[in-house]
Amino acid sequence: MFLVVGQIFRAHGVHGEVVVDIRTDDPADRFAVGSVLVTDSTAVRHLQNVPATAWRPPASVTVESVRPHQGKLLIVFDGIYDRNLAEAMRGVLLCVDSATVPAPTDPDEWNDHDLVGLAIVDTAGEKLGELLRVDHAPAHDLLVVRLTDGRTGLVPFVREIVPEVDVPGGRIVVTPPEGLFDL
Repeated sequence: MFLVVGQIFRAHGVHGEVVVDIRTDDPADRFAVGSVLVTDSTAVRHLQNVPATAWRPPASVTVESVRPHQGKLLIVFDGIYDRNLAEAMRGVLLCVDSATVPAPTDPDEWNDHDLVGLAIVDTAGEKLGELLRVDHAPAHDLLVVRLTDGRTGLVPFVREIVPEVDVPGGRIVVTPPEGLFDL
């Protein structure tokens, strides 16, 4: 499974540098010089109508240089040295293999990909749904849950509402406040 660690926002300058929106807790490690990142351009609209004979982003890229810029990163990838090639990379997702992501050392921390797919149950063990993803909001994380009736619900990922996460047992126990899923 591949995890998204960044997305190319746009070209910057004329020498192939790109602006990357960071989507990882560890940008210094993920975007270190020499790091190889897998690219995913399947959802990039401007590449969907490009002829097969035209230049397309490579399957992976190697970080040649990196520097911070206004909360994002400016990166040059090996072999992409002009603005046109950099601009063709706009929207491309940068990914790493989840097998390369170390497990957290804190017992109250989890990697998002380890939680996706776990059953969401109440304290009586009744299944409420399945975890689709974890959204990282400014105040606290949110569990995005596909409820058993097919709707989507949001659960604040705080100890008062999520008292137990049992990855080996395949479940997350929640104590939803009354009305949480009635929206």
